Amino acid sequence: MSFKVLVSPNTLLPVFDKYESILNDNGFDVIIPPPFNEYLTEDQLLPLVGDIDGAICGDDRYTEKVLRNAKKLKVLSKWGEGLDAIDLDAAKKLKIAVYRTAGALTDPVADTILGYILIFARNLITKDKYMKKGDWKKFPAVTLKESVLGIIGIGKIGIAIAKRAKSFGMKILANDIRNISDKLIIKSGIKLVSIDRILAESDFISLNCDLNKSSFKLISVNELNKMKNSAFLINTARGEIVDELALINALSKKIIAGAALDVFEKEPLSGDSKLRKMENCLLSAHNANSSPAVFDYIHRKTIDNLFKGLGIKE
Repeated sequence: MSFKVLVSPNTLLPVFDKYESILNDNGFDVIIPPPFNEYLTEDQLLPLVGDIDGAICGDDRYTEKVLRNAKKLKVLSKWGEGLDAIDLDAAKKLKIAVYRTAGALTDPVADTILGYILIFARNLITKDKYMKKGDWKKFPAVTLKESVLGIIGIGKIGIAIAKRAKSFGMKILANDIRNISDKLIIKSGIKLVSIDRILAESDFISLNCDLNKSSFKLISVNELNKMKNSAFLINTARGEIVDELALINALSKKIIAGAALDVFEKEPLSGDSKLRKMENCLLSAHNANSSPAVFDYIHRKTIDNLFKGLGIKE
């Protein structure tokens, strides 16, 4: 039996020729979408999903309308962890299986967050900038041992960054809407506190929570005003967790010292975004998860999950 499958993760498509034979050898009819930006929108998906049996997707907008128009769809195999772009309630009603590669991106993202913390703590960008301008000037810096890290969202990535920070001697404050076991608290060296305390006491705040109703624009004007003016905000989770206009205002008025952003409210980030011109804001293109070895694992795992959802043994 032949299955028609839509393949669209922008991380997989550039190297898909390396993996395509796995599908071809099992009789799959592979559909590659026309060029798109960061993800396929609802309007872009609608003409593609009418007769597909499965999909390997990125952050494509699988809304209820899209899912209801995909009459034969049996499985969505998500590249990566975040499922906020998929209407999970609709998928459940329509009996569409949804898989993801949970935990696979933990190490590269945690390493990226630690990298940002070190860059800010040791003031490396400023030192480099002035040396290259021809100035011999010394700038203050702090050690991680004298710094407080606040983590909002204690999932796999939150725990991984806590363990890294603990090895540097940082004090770690954390918050999560879920119950965290005492064993995990002790092992990771975190102290569970309110978000308000994290905002007030942290020198670095890392956002590692899922995007949902409780976290949408979790960090806005009031929250930014509660932060130290020497503090840095790091977001590698989802752009919509931060009110971007409020952050731009806080950065421009030095309400906080700086930020590092890998994700944005709208992706790709607009070319005329004020964030692009701010020296106290480090930017990357939703790329904190980069790792050849990890990507290879996820590429293969998403194919395995597709097969599982379609009831195929490779």
